[in-house]
Amino acid sequence: MTRDQDAYGQLIEPTTLKLQRLLPGTVERVWAYLTDSDLRKKWLAAGEMVLEVGAPFEFTWRNDELTTPPGHRPDAFAAVQRMQSRIIAVDPPRRLVIGWGGEGEVTFDLAPAGERVLLTITHRRLPDRDTKLNVSAGWHAHVDILDAVLAGAAAPPFWDNWSALKRDYDRLLPST
Repeated sequence: MTRDQDAYGQLIEPTTLKLQRLLPGTVERVWAYLTDSDLRKKWLAAGEMVLEVGAPFEFTWRNDELTTPPGHRPDAFAAVQRMQSRIIAVDPPRRLVIGWGGEGEVTFDLAPAGERVLLTITHRRLPDRDTKLNVSAGWHAHVDILDAVLAGAAAPPFWDNWSALKRDYDRLLPST
C-alpha cells in the first residue's frame, strides 16, 4: 500500500507523538465520532464518556471487529483490551484531552479546513521506543479507519495495516 508521507505521525518531543489528518465532514460530525461511544467503537474503542473535567471512563477495544476481514492479530494482543481513563479538558466541539492509562495524555484538536476537518492528535508521555512504535502505528491505523468511515469507504484490514505501519514507524522514528 502506498502511503502519503504527510499521514505519518512525528515525534515533536522525545516522548510526544503528533499525528494530523484532514478528514471529510464537519467539526461537529468528527466530534461525535470522538465522543459518542457507538460511533467511536466503529474506528477506535467503545466507552461511555461524561464530558466533564475529571469524569472517569473506560475504553474497550475490539480491534478484530473494526474491519472485515480484521487481518492477522499479533499474538501479543488480546481480542478485547480495556483501559481506564478520565477527561482532563473538554471544549466542545474543538478540543478533548484525556488521560491515557496511568501516565499518558492524549489531546484531540479539531479545526475546520474548508469542507474538511483537521484532526490533530497529540499523545504525550510515551515511555519507551516499543510503546512509541505501537502507539504510532495504532493511532495511524485507527485514523485510517475513521477517515474511511467518514467517507463511506472500506478500510484496509486493521491488523495487517497496523503491522505494516509498525514496520514503517520502526524505520521513521529515532532509535534512541
